[in-house]
Amino acid sequence: MRRRFCADHPCGVIAFNNQPQVLDRVAALPRYVTAAPAPTADALLLASNESPYDPLPSVRQAVVEGSARLHRYPEMHSGELRAALAAGLHVGAEQIVAGTGSVGVLQQIVTAFAQHGDEVVYPWRSFEAYPILIGACGATAVPVPLTGAGEIDLAAMANAIGGSTKIVLLCLPNNPTGTLPPAEAVAGFVAAVPRHVLVVIDEAYLEFSGAGSLCLLRHGNVVVVRTFSKAYGLAGLRIGYAVTTVPIADALRQVFLPFGVTALAQSAALASLRAQDELDARVAAVIAERDRVHTRLCGHGWRVPRSHANFVWLAEPDRAARIGERLRANGVLARVFPGEGVRLTIGTPAMNDSALRVLLS
Repeated sequence: MRRRFCADHPCGVIAFNNQPQVLDRVAALPRYVTAAPAPTADALLLASNESPYDPLPSVRQAVVEGSARLHRYPEMHSGELRAALAAGLHVGAEQIVAGTGSVGVLQQIVTAFAQHGDEVVYPWRSFEAYPILIGACGATAVPVPLTGAGEIDLAAMANAIGGSTKIVLLCLPNNPTGTLPPAEAVAGFVAAVPRHVLVVIDEAYLEFSGAGSLCLLRHGNVVVVRTFSKAYGLAGLRIGYAVTTVPIADALRQVFLPFGVTALAQSAALASLRAQDELDARVAAVIAERDRVHTRLCGHGWRVPRSHANFVWLAEPDRAARIGERLRANGVLARVFPGEGVRLTIGTPAMNDSALRVLLS
């Protein structure tokens, strides 16, 4: 047995080289980066695109009542929730797959449809989990740069589709830029994608744009992914879902995490659907604040693309780190992408005013 010096060994000197080795593709994966921890308890959390509002009373009550059954496993396939969603979306319940947030559903999709030798095409910069999920299953990531205006370049993405392409990912609206291609452009793009290529439309921010893509399911190779984390404010419970054809949905159920969607998450999601009018009012308030913040920033010379999500993108690659530091020093946490820009989540009017005071001073 060979030994080598290891400065990091807790005892100081010795480690063995026959320890379990991480797969090379896993070791090479990029890290998922989150905002730095809040410096103070009263810091304004505008970094993760969370809802600024506390859970609705009816949703909170559903969670409290559900806590009495924590000793029981959840309903494995979220049947009641899927039935409620199906009724509202006018699809069959068998077309819906629930998962641990939209990112959990995305993991199921990539696991079921991509492997070593396959390519996955997606816009970049976009949701940073994409290259992690793609690399983890051994597929090859094919990022397509955004336009200079921070928009998804659908023509370039179409050109990137080749013989090895298995999946195309679209984030609509795009995270972190908030941009959204015209619906007719998206429809034309999807229609031109070969039918053996799966088109995944990530609609995590759907409620803030109103531009859904369920009509594109008619092509037979489309999956629409949605979440309860953003507009519905259930980020801490991790629940999302996919809507697609029955054969694709069945494939996703084959690779799901058994009992991964908790009973509390299912109860909270059902209560949220029953409180749709209250949630719609909250979404309308966020949209109004988003547009107000956009107008104020643009009026002071900031480069901010029109956002269709619950955040705005400060397209300042040379100043991104300094902007983030200045906000943080004044008690505002934003998501900094060094060398690219800063994403600022829309909060309550008071939160947004605090951020604007820093940015406009």
